[in-house]
Amino acid sequence: MSSRALLAALCILTLSLPGCRPPTDTYRVTEVIDGDTIVIEGGQRVRYIGVDAPELGPPAGPLAAEAWQANRSLVEGKEVRLEKDVSETDQYGRLLRYVHAEGTFVNAELVRQGWALSRAYPPDTKYQEYLDKMEAMARRAGRGIWAE
Repeated sequence: MSSRALLAALCILTLSLPGCRPPTDTYRVTEVIDGDTIVIEGGQRVRYIGVDAPELGPPAGPLAAEAWQANRSLVEGKEVRLEKDVSETDQYGRLLRYVHAEGTFVNAELVRQGWALSRAYPPDTKYQEYLDKMEAMARRAGRGIWAE
């Protein structure tokens, strides 16, 4: 058996074992914690890079429930693609990622809708200029936290 055939057979065998999955950056969202944090299959928490949404608390921040609902509508129960920048995790062990769902850049969409602020957390700043632009748009339009 050639080494290529052996490798293919091992891959098929391994993936057929319970709990095994091919390496991917796509996961199902099992829970939405708040406006900028989710839980993916396997129980890992994911914190969105470059944004800061009002906290549910206690005590709950202004419009925290609305930010949570907006995040839920974008990702809850859906397959999302996670994109890493520089850092793997934050000080709390949460994965730090840009999140994409059904063609939507979720981090930016929450900022554009006015449910999250654009916040740079160096060294993870790949999309910060874009997120800043989305915040300026939300501010000008008076959306979400920018409403009068």
